[in-house]
Amino acid sequence: MIDLPPVGVGGAAFGNLYGPVPDAVAEGILDAAWDAGLRYFDTAPHYGLGASEERLGALLAQRPREEYVLSTKVGRLLEPNPDHVPGELDTEKGFWVPTTRRRVVDLTPAGIRASLTASLERLGLDRVDVAYLHDPEEYPRADAHAAVRTLIELREEGVVAAIGAGAKDVEVLVDLVRGAAPSAGRGGHGLDLVMVAGRYTLLEQPAWPDLVPTCAGHGVGIVNVGVFNSGLLARPQVAPDAHYEYGPAPAAIIERANAIAGVCARFGVDLPTAAVHFGSRARGVVNATFGLSSAAEVHQLTERLATRVDDGLWAALIVDGLLPDGVIAP
Repeated sequence: MIDLPPVGVGGAAFGNLYGPVPDAVAEGILDAAWDAGLRYFDTAPHYGLGASEERLGALLAQRPREEYVLSTKVGRLLEPNPDHVPGELDTEKGFWVPTTRRRVVDLTPAGIRASLTASLERLGLDRVDVAYLHDPEEYPRADAHAAVRTLIELREEGVVAAIGAGAKDVEVLVDLVRGAAPSAGRGGHGLDLVMVAGRYTLLEQPAWPDLVPTCAGHGVGIVNVGVFNSGLLARPQVAPDAHYEYGPAPAAIIERANAIAGVCARFGVDLPTAAVHFGSRARGVVNATFGLSSAAEVHQLTERLATRVDDGLWAALIVDGLLPDGVIAP
């Protein structure tokens, strides 16, 4: 398995997620992250119709290539959009970029290889370290398994150092880990990593019962993303109109988040700081990657990571039935 730095920077903001991100702000994010010692960066063609790869690649080109780890994703090709209307933006997908390109799903061997080649061209680099299959829950399961087999071939050819799959759906990740595992008598190995989005957080741990032990049994590392549950855990006080899964949070979810915040307060830790620590310390996690939209958010993250959290907090949450026993790695 590739040795990932423990903390990473997600690349969606470099693709103008939720609004325009000026070049100076993007550069400030990268500079602050680099100065803080963060050396893992993740992007995807999906982020801003290639804008994230183009912008992040240009910024990283100023840094020594051997000093950082870079990942991108496959599964969606970008093609010229013949239906583009001047002034139209990709806001339906959350990105404020012109719709001059369109996403085309292609999980065939040729499509996976073309996706990676195009990503390298946009990045302006000769290699990425990790290639993930992006959102496999959106595709027929057989196609997702076939795409993973192509990724295994690319790793065997030395095109990438490690491969993985990134999803919000725990079941599909369990299936892909098991399906990619070598059968008896066959050499090689399967997936190196899974990227789990919003399913292994201080609020909820659907990954815990099956995915975590499955990954442990097959030597697969977990990259944890979305640890704030769409912003629900991002503030010390849970707002009554907080969002969850990109919609209004149900009352039961807000009640649970408030209960967790109350336990955190007893230990002198605010909710987002506890969420950051859980996201990076949960059993099986080899990296926690965070979406950061400004240099100030980078500084805030590093301050939270540097904050000491009493292990008694996790024990208290377990006693109160708010965390499963054993979920925090010693």
